[in-house]
Amino acid sequence: MPPEPTTPPELAAEETPDPSSEPIAEPTVAKTQKWVKIFSGASDQDITPPKSIRSGSKTVELNTAENPVIGTYVTDGAGRTLYRFDEDSNKPPKATCNGACAKAWPPLLIKSPGKIFPKGINPKILGYVERADGRCQVTINGWPVYYFAKDGKPGDILGQGVAGTWFAINPEGGKTGALPESAGGTGGTDGTDGAGDDAPADPGY
Repeated sequence: MPPEPTTPPELAAEETPDPSSEPIAEPTVAKTQKWVKIFSGASDQDITPPKSIRSGSKTVELNTAENPVIGTYVTDGAGRTLYRFDEDSNKPPKATCNGACAKAWPPLLIKSPGKIFPKGINPKILGYVERADGRCQVTINGWPVYYFAKDGKPGDILGQGVAGTWFAINPEGGKTGALPESAGGTGGTDGTDGAGDDAPADPGY
């Protein structure tokens, strides 16, 4: 009587689950601020960031990126650089960039009911502040965060050091290092007084 056939090695291998295909653990709610839930980590679902940097969203992703000159800074889910403004305050949180200033430096807005999914940032230091126009702006360690309208693509840091008051924000809510003029920095003397009225209406990236 012939022996029973054994399972070919290639079939046996197929039955072994691939670790990379295992589902990502679902993040838990680490903090709640009124109608905004701040989660313990990145979302286990794919999130499509808004195309416009001015529209705001009910779901905000925060990630970190590295730059060899300024160090680690925070981006949105599309890799767009986020900034802080020295004339704002974090205790208590207050956003002072309004009107023409906010056209050049659009705030990162969150809509109700909101969810924030951070990766590489402590969820306990995240939140939001109500702006003068009633809209709500994401904060890191109390500091309101903004985009820069002249940044044309993910990874751009053209707002770094503008007027000596604008800096890409680091994961602790602090300022990243200033760019030397040789690396494309302004040295804080670009004459825009922080508003930059000649900024494009919306880069649309």
